[in-house]
Amino acid sequence: MRINLMAACIGMLFLMTPLASGAADYVIGEGDGLDISVWGVKELTFSVKVRPDGKITVPGLGDVAASGATPKELQVSLGTRLRELVKNPIVTVTVRDITNSKVYIYGGGIKSGVYDLQRRTTLLQLLCTLGEVKTADLRRAYLLRNGKRVKEDFYKLFIKGESENDILLESGDSLFIPLLLDKNVYILGAVLTPKAVEYREGMRVMEAILEAGGFTKFADQDDIVIRRKVGQKEQSLEVKAKKLFKQGDLSQNLVLEAGDYVLVKESLF
Repeated sequence: MRINLMAACIGMLFLMTPLASGAADYVIGEGDGLDISVWGVKELTFSVKVRPDGKITVPGLGDVAASGATPKELQVSLGTRLRELVKNPIVTVTVRDITNSKVYIYGGGIKSGVYDLQRRTTLLQLLCTLGEVKTADLRRAYLLRNGKRVKEDFYKLFIKGESENDILLESGDSLFIPLLLDKNVYILGAVLTPKAVEYREGMRVMEAILEAGGFTKFADQDDIVIRRKVGQKEQSLEVKAKKLFKQGDLSQNLVLEAGDYVLVKESLF
């Protein structure tokens, strides 16, 4: 699982191609560096930085608003205004330096910080750059955009590799990735050594029971309950171990989640 995940991350990072200068979906912001050229007019080929007021200075035109426009929109705007100076101007706008496009990461599950979007980047690609996420509760993580949650639960995307659920990040997005508060699974009841064991990815109920010493002679192996908190609700899952042992019913060997309580009840007879 870890090898496949690492390979997937490496592959996703190679796919992080630089942001096309004329990409219609990139919005120019304050501090961005632009290369502007008018074909055949040397005096109108120059580099400029977008000022804090969102404007740039263009020879012959003066101040022109750039912030909030895409490169294509700025090209059209400059082309229209430059007709006063140049016959049929062919304008090209290239985003050279991106300083305005940022994603904010917080929540305590990983190190908080600000990520500069210097190219088209998806959520999965960004998660692959964050390093260790062992302490992160990916199931409770979400992506906040313009005050609304547009993506919840990163577990299936990042751990299970369901890349069809990936999403392209936008400037100003915030990733809330909380700390995994409960890292244990608790095995109680008719087991030899009731205890808490550290949760591991892919841990199953019988594996946890064996770590607690296995069943006592009083255990009812067909009366095992997994108690799990899902949001504000509690879920109970039944396990019948005899079906697993005698009939080979692997569906009884359920996968556990961090914070689960496994209760092995005693037989009445």
